[in-house]
Amino acid sequence: MKIQKKTNETGAEFIALEGDLDFHSSPDVRTELSKLVDRQTKKILIDLKKVSYIDSSGLATFVELFQKMKRYGGILVIFNLSQGVRSVFEIAKLDAIFKLAKDEKDALALIA
Repeated sequence: MKIQKKTNETGAEFIALEGDLDFHSSPDVRTELSKLVDRQTKKILIDLKKVSYIDSSGLATFVELFQKMKRYGGILVIFNLSQGVRSVFEIAKLDAIFKLAKDEKDALALIA
C-alpha cells in the first residue's frame, strides 16, 4: 500500500492511497491517519482512486478515523471510489455515514 500525503492552501490534508486496503495494509494506513488525528487535523480528504479492493479491516480503519475526528469537530471526506469499493461502503450501509464525493472538486466543496 502506497500512502501519499499533501496539504493544500486551506490546511486540508489529502491522503492518496494506492493498492488493496485489506488486513495486511490497514495497520499502516491506520498509523498514518492516527498521526493526523493526534494533531487534530480539521479536514482530511482521502483519495481512493487507485484502490481497487477494500475489506472489513479497511472499512474499520475509516470508521475509527471518523469517530475520532467527530470528537474534535473534524471533517472526513472520501472521494474517487471505484464502483467496487463504493459497493462495499453501500453494502455495509456506510455510504449514509461518510461523506463520499465523486472527485476532488466535489470533495473540496464538502469541506468549504
